[in-house]
Amino acid sequence: MKTKVGLLYGGKSAEHKVSMQTAMAVIKALDLEEFEIHPIYISEEGQWVKGPQLQGPVSSVKELEFSQGEALPPTALAPTLFQDGQDKGPFDVIFPLLHGPNGEDGTVQGLLELLNLPYVGNGVLASSAGMDKVIMKNIFAQAGLPQVKYVWFIRSEWENETEAAYDQVERELGYPCFVKPANLGSSVGISKCMNRSELEGAFKEAFQFDRKIIIEEGVSAREIEAGVLGNDYPECSVAGEIVPKVEFYDYKAKYEDGDTALIIPAEISEIEYSELRDMAIKAFKALDCSGLVRADFFLTREGKLYINEVNTMPGFTPFSMFPLLWKHTGVEYPQLIEKLVNLAIERHAEKQSIKHTM
Repeated sequence: MKTKVGLLYGGKSAEHKVSMQTAMAVIKALDLEEFEIHPIYISEEGQWVKGPQLQGPVSSVKELEFSQGEALPPTALAPTLFQDGQDKGPFDVIFPLLHGPNGEDGTVQGLLELLNLPYVGNGVLASSAGMDKVIMKNIFAQAGLPQVKYVWFIRSEWENETEAAYDQVERELGYPCFVKPANLGSSVGISKCMNRSELEGAFKEAFQFDRKIIIEEGVSAREIEAGVLGNDYPECSVAGEIVPKVEFYDYKAKYEDGDTALIIPAEISEIEYSELRDMAIKAFKALDCSGLVRADFFLTREGKLYINEVNTMPGFTPFSMFPLLWKHTGVEYPQLIEKLVNLAIERHAEKQSIKHTM
C-alpha cells in the first residue's frame, strides 16, 4: 500500500511564495511508487482548497494554485479536506510546508491534533514557542543556554513610554543592536541599528509586522547553523556557515538576491562542533521539539558560542540550508523527506497509546 501524503502549502503569511517553492521541490522528490500526493492549497487570502491527487512533478507554482471556488474555513472543510477523495479514508500523514504565522506557529498543528492526524514536524507547543522569539529565548535561558543580551516590548508599551523604551535599549544593549518582530520568520522586518535615529525607524518598521518586538545585542560573530532530526533521540547534522555578502542576512539576501555563501561543513574545530551539537540538541529538547529544527548560532572570534534561535519549519527546498546540511551528513533530500514522514507516524502512534480517561 502506498503512503497517502496530504501536502499542505501556501498560507496566509508573508512567506507564501517560499512555501510554494518548497511544495514544488517536495513533490519532485517524493517517489510516486511509494507515495500518493494529495495537495491542499491555502491561498494568500486564507482559503483552503484540496486539489486532485498529483500524478507527477509540476513545472510551475501556478499548477499548485487551484481554483478557489467557495471560500470556506478549514473547520468547514475538515470532514473531507484531509481524506482521500476515492475511499474517504484519512490521509496517512499530513506534511505542512508552511512558514511563518498561521503555518509554523502552532495554529495548523492544533487543527491537525484536533483531527487526530499524523503530521510532519513540531507539535503545538514547540511550534508556538519556536515562533515567538521572546518565549523561545526565555525557555533557552531557563535551560542554561548562552545567548546574547535582549529586551522586548509590546506596541502599547512603546506607544505609552516611547523614549523610555529607547533609553532601555541603549542602557542595556547599546549599539549595534538588531530590532526584530517577535513572531515572524525569514528575516522579515529586521533592522540593524547604529544610533538612536536608526533605532526609532527600526521600532516603527518592526511594529508593522507584529504587536511584540525583540531587540538583541549586536555581536561580531560568524553565523553557524546545524540541523536536528528526530523525536525522543534527536541527531545533529554537520555544521554550516552563512557568509552574507551584505551587512546582515535579511530577507532580500536570503530569498531574492542570493547574496550569501554557504560553507558546508563549516570550518570550526572539533571542540566547537561538539559544543554546538550539544547545544542544538539541548535546545531541541528544551522546546519539546519533534521531527526537525534548524538551530542557528553565533560564534565569536574568541570562540564563544551563543544560540540565536531555532526554526521549527526551516526552508526546505534542496538548496535550503537544512536539507544541504543533511546531504553533507549523508542523508539525501528524498531520504530526508521519508525520514520525516516516518518520524511523524512514529510520534502519532505513541500519542495513541496514551490514556486520556481513567
